[in-house]
Amino acid sequence: MKYCIECGNKLQLKYLENEGMIPYCTKCEEYRFPIFNTACSMVVLNKEKNKILLIQQYGKPSYILVAGYINKGESAEHTVAREVKEEVGLDIIEIGFNKSKYFAKSNTLMLNFYCVAENEDLSHMTKEVDRADWFSFEEARKNIRHGSLAEEFLLTFLQKEKAGEL
Repeated sequence: MKYCIECGNKLQLKYLENEGMIPYCTKCEEYRFPIFNTACSMVVLNKEKNKILLIQQYGKPSYILVAGYINKGESAEHTVAREVKEEVGLDIIEIGFNKSKYFAKSNTLMLNFYCVAENEDLSHMTKEVDRADWFSFEEARKNIRHGSLAEEFLLTFLQKEKAGEL
């Protein structure tokens, strides 16, 4: 951030105890901490916890995880349930945290959760999703977009699940 979000004044780095060098607006006399988007992505499991839902979106052939931005005033857990319902029409009955990572391309802190769907019925999928399919854990590993953040989150989930950490 180079300019103040309140007045547009060019920011200067100023030392703040216990924080280090932080952008500071000399006009507003306020420190300006980084601003970024926050989103959730989800490893959606079936009720038996032996299948993972992957989706295709935006005309792309590769599979990814369900994801969406957190709305102002909304908790991450609410976002998980809302986005799964909005995109694939499934109700969520269990939610757990997996991993987070900053994604520089969209200036977004991604919070990844695993969640359990009440059923596997994809007949209420919306137009936001081109295709959705349930995969075994190994099939999901093979079909997720390679080199993607979705793959990183999925592999972390699978490693934790195998180690009994979830």
